[in-house]
Amino acid sequence: AELARLRRLAARRDALAVALMEIRGFKADDFAQFHPGGSLGRRLLVKAGNIAQKENLPLSSPNETIIDVVHTISRCGFGLSVIIDNEEIVGVVTDGDIRRAMESLQERFFGLQAKDLMSPNPKTIETYATLHEAGAAMEKYKINSLLVVENKQLRGILQIYDLHL
Repeated sequence: AELARLRRLAARRDALAVALMEIRGFKADDFAQFHPGGSLGRRLLVKAGNIAQKENLPLSSPNETIIDVVHTISRCGFGLSVIIDNEEIVGVVTDGDIRRAMESLQERFFGLQAKDLMSPNPKTIETYATLHEAGAAMEKYKINSLLVVENKQLRGILQIYDLHL
């Protein structure tokens, strides 16, 4: 309860700061320049590629068995596996996709492949995008992870927990 109260106060403080900046014509970029260590400065200055997790990425191929995909998701701890074909991102399978498939496709679940469950065209963000843009995308699409890309190549995974917002 106390933590929730503190978060609400911080959100109100941030909203007040933004309102005052607009009244005075002080842009968020100006604020970030003068206060780079603050949360707003961090959101506007730090790039997704700088904090994306790049180690132990959960990668699978479209023809991998669903069992192998489950092992990848479990081993890597991101809650998803990125489906790569010819070095190109073709989809993503999340732990939620696995759970839903286990319930709805019980009879044939263990015969599935990654391509049978993957969501094509997963949400991505460029390495140069700001944390503010990443947070806005996660909020808009109601997701917890974004694939960080450069020239359509996977460079890392950014999770909501990495944003520290």
